[in-house]
Amino acid sequence: MEYQSLGRREVIGRFDGGRITSDGGGLLLREVDQRIGLLDRLAACFTDHRNPESIEHSVRDLVAQRVYGLALPLIEWAPII
Repeated sequence: MEYQSLGRREVIGRFDGGRITSDGGGLLLREVDQRIGLLDRLAACFTDHRNPESIEHSVRDLVAQRVYGLALPLIEWAPII
């Protein structure tokens, strides 16, 4: 599977058991988002009642941060259960 390049680097996803990385999910999520507008569609589900003059981050940015945080769990993002 070919992904959008990162600068001058070509990004290819293969599932043949060669060298692997646990960060591939982020690339896949980015591709899905770019192809179907996943984060835009998800952000459109929310009504923003905040004062427009006080907004620093869009609802889409906040949704993207949360989705990527859940998809790529780092210690800081791990939900406390």
